[in-house]
Amino acid sequence: MSPVVLLLIGIGTVLVGILWLRLHAFLALTLAAFVVGFLTPRENLLHHWEVEKKESSEVAGKLADQSVGKRIAEGFGRTCAKVGLIIAMAAIIGTCLLESGAADRIVRSALKLCGEKRAPYALSGSSFILGIPVFFDTVFYLMIPLAKALASRTGKNYLLYVLAIIAGGSMTHSLVPPTPGPLLVAGELGVDLGEMIIGGLTVGIFGMMGGFVYARWANNRWPMDVRGSEDLTTEDLKTMANRTDDELPSLWLSLAPTLVPVILIAGYSLMKQVFGDEPSKGQQELLSVLAALGDKNLALTLGAGMALWLLTKSGAKKGKELVDAIRKSLGSAGSIILITGMGGAFGGILQQTGIGSEVNAWVDGSGMGLTGILLIAFFVTVVIRIAQGSATVAMITAVGIVGGIIEPNGEYWIGYVALAIGCGAKPFPWMNDSGFWVVGRLAGFTEGETLKTFSCIISLLGVIGIAVTLLLANLWPHFIF
Repeated sequence: MSPVVLLLIGIGTVLVGILWLRLHAFLALTLAAFVVGFLTPRENLLHHWEVEKKESSEVAGKLADQSVGKRIAEGFGRTCAKVGLIIAMAAIIGTCLLESGAADRIVRSALKLCGEKRAPYALSGSSFILGIPVFFDTVFYLMIPLAKALASRTGKNYLLYVLAIIAGGSMTHSLVPPTPGPLLVAGELGVDLGEMIIGGLTVGIFGMMGGFVYARWANNRWPMDVRGSEDLTTEDLKTMANRTDDELPSLWLSLAPTLVPVILIAGYSLMKQVFGDEPSKGQQELLSVLAALGDKNLALTLGAGMALWLLTKSGAKKGKELVDAIRKSLGSAGSIILITGMGGAFGGILQQTGIGSEVNAWVDGSGMGLTGILLIAFFVTVVIRIAQGSATVAMITAVGIVGGIIEPNGEYWIGYVALAIGCGAKPFPWMNDSGFWVVGRLAGFTEGETLKTFSCIISLLGVIGIAVTLLLANLWPHFIF
């Protein structure tokens, strides 16, 4: 059976499972992995292991004769080993930032620094930072009361404030680890996590700036008064707004759980570039220390420890309440780890069909080279995103499709492919996307208003992101690495 046909069957199974059978994403991905695994002929498996993975005929034969269940289980275990601990620690950091008031402190400090006239920049910058360890839906829930309070005070710019939050938080959601999507994509493609953070922040900043242009245009074209919502009551607004600054942690303590892991992970990658191929003895010793501290699992664990200490110190949660808050965050992380792990397994099964060789042959025939690979990665992710709604599922499915065509040969930085997939996870969110309903309900928008505001700006962020990625890839194939 043709790899393209197997690919279409796999994607179709995921879509039917999620949209028609209403299965949890983990179950839909599991079903798809087994369906494609059973339908993949042995000759496809041999081709994958011998030609694409360069294994000997003997080893390829043994791998091809493995049961479908074993191949899926190995892919699931491999992916969980890469991202499981990081996702759990990131969930703890996010919960502690919210519950301790640290996230509130970051936003308030940004607003004080920028002033009321520059409030949109403060809102976007705050959501950009918070979107690194905290999921977009949660960031929006945290910040929408501030947008409503500011708009109520000034009597204008409500839509601008809302879109500013979306522009910042959405970019880091799909481009900067340890958010699950970019974390898995980086792991599957073998991208150094520090390099992925630096690249994601670079492209993300350009995307956020482009989003501002649309936000200001939309705010002038469709001026809106502050809207109420069923999900966010007046009491909720009062509770969030009535905290005094004295009740909140200091700014540096609030930033530490997020920035320290990012600095440790990215710092090692940067120092390797600064010291070059032949570091001195002192530089080698420093690199060894940074390598230990910059390990993604250790860095995120340190961040989680600081976040837990911050929550305990704040007194916002005590005793059983503190335990329950952490248990809830880990419960949420467990579901995400299952989805991410099975997404990695499904991607591995897709690669074993030989789809990589098919796509690679098409790219070589088109003569587009790296640009062609990046565009394929982008549009494959876009199609899956539009079809089933979840940006994370789109990313973990797409990396399984395009991962087979990637051959790390030193000609370009592999992270560009990961960034292209992250940008492709944006266009076009509509009614099958949970974020669509979260933004619409909390902001008080109608479905039509949500489509022309939230859906359009998210799509624009993705288009700007891939344009910047293509530009960087053609000007600096190795980026700064």
